[in-house]
Order: sequence, then structure tokens, then C-alpha cells
Amino acid sequence: MTDITLLDGGMGQELIHRADDRPTPLWSTQVMVDRPGMVAAVHADYRDAGATVHTTNTYAIHHDRVAGTPLEGQFAALYARALQEASGFKRVAGAIGPLVASYRPDLHPDHDVAVPLYAEIAGLLAPACDLIICETVASLAHADAILDGAATAGKPIWLALTVDDEDGTKLRSGEPLAEAVPLADGRAAAILINCSAPEAITVSMDVLAGCSLPFGAYANGFTQITSDFLQDKPTVDALTARRDLSPEAYAQTALGWIAKGATIVGGCCEVGPKHIARLAAVIRTAGHRVV
Repeated sequence: MTDITLLDGGMGQELIHRADDRPTPLWSTQVMVDRPGMVAAVHADYRDAGATVHTTNTYAIHHDRVAGTPLEGQFAALYARALQEASGFKRVAGAIGPLVASYRPDLHPDHDVAVPLYAEIAGLLAPACDLIICETVASLAHADAILDGAATAGKPIWLALTVDDEDGTKLRSGEPLAEAVPLADGRAAAILINCSAPEAITVSMDVLAGCSLPFGAYANGFTQITSDFLQDKPTVDALTARRDLSPEAYAQTALGWIAKGATIVGGCCEVGPKHIARLAAVIRTAGHRVV
């Protein structure tokens, strides 16, 4: 029997489905202002599904994202709202997403610019979180900067890397995933793969299996990351949800990651409470314990 930490699933897509609104670049942030309590309801549904770690709705809250919008000037207040929505749950992971844009390592700021920005966010998250989770890290430079920034908060850090959907041995930057492992050693408490195709993640697990850190994954349910989504200020309606990723199919895939040594699993975009509930059941049926 292995102890498995069960993460929650995607937040932004789940909010869009529930509100039935057309997404905007800041929609998952704006919803906390327009519809207070909706984020907490999603957290509660993931708890009821069996998740033991709840990720704050802070992935997209960056100065560069809110600049020039009605939310400019509310930076700290937005973090306070997200932390309030996540309060009272078993373990809270404070999420830090990429600066500028997801999946665009070419746009990531230089180290000396990025580190203080990440450090500011980590400082806002730390008082109300059990750990910091650095998400959708797409390059070695991104990993180095966010690890340095997050370290200033004094909380355990989980580094979540995103890999090429066609080749799980490579980061989205094209750099070898294996080269990210030494960067995490001694700086992170766990190393994960997130927001990538489940099939690519299965390959990634073989790369991480030899590392000294606890490892795992949480995949997205998109058909692919499209070229339209890689433009400036994208919205998720440029992406299409897969039709073949049922809760059962996702759970069996994640069980395969566990067979390769993963001890932390969950879901990302388009992986909802039903997927997490089924994953929890399959983990227990296989003789493991959800912790």
C-alpha cells in the first residue's frame, strides 16, 4: 500500500462551465468579484470528491495580467479574496502561474525581473497556505526564477512543470525535462508535471522516476494547445475539450503514473470533480491510501 496525495482538479474551466459565461483573459479572477462564493463551492466539491490538497484560484493574478484593466490596483485584495475562498480546507496550495503567458517560455522575463515578482506573490500566499505550488513551468530559466522567488516565503515548494504534448521528455521550451530535476533538488519538496496531455505525462513519469524527490502529475483535458491560444491575451475558448477523457479513463491513466512511482496525482484544466471522485475510488480499490 502506498500513501497517495490527491490534488483537486481544474478551477478556471470548472468556473466557466458553472457560470456559463464567455471566458475573458481575466475571467477566473473577475468571477471572485462578481460571484463571491463560487470558487469556495468548487473547492468544496473537490473536497467531497476526495481531494486532500486545494489549489488557490491565484494562477492568473499577476501585475502584468491586471494592468490596464478595472482590476488594476486591487492586486493584494484579489489574493485576499482567493485565500478567503480556500480557507477551512484540509491543505491549501498557494498557486503561482507563469508571468506574462502560459506555454510561452520565450516571453518569460529575465531572472532579475522575475524573481522579485514571484517573491511578492509567495509572500502574499504564505500566511494562509501550507505550501506554494509553482505551476505550468515551461523552461529551465522559468524554473530557476520561480524557485528563487518562492523560496523567500519559507514554505515547502512544489514545482509543476509543463511538457511538450508530443514528447513528454521535453519541456515546452524544447529543453530536456531531465535537466529540470537537478534545479529542483534541495529547493523543492516535490516535482510534478501539469497542464500537459495525459499521454505525454506518462512518458514524463519515466524521466522523474529516478529523482530523489516525491513526484507526480495532474494533466489537462484539452485536445492540444492551439496556435490561437499562444497569441497575446488568449482565452480558453481557443481550446477544445477532449471527448475521450472520461472519469474512468483519466483515473486509469493516473493509476499508471502511480505504478511508475508517482505519489501525488490530481487534475488540471477540464478535469473536474467527477474525475477526482473516480480517481479517489480507483486509488483505494488498487490498495493505496489517499492522504
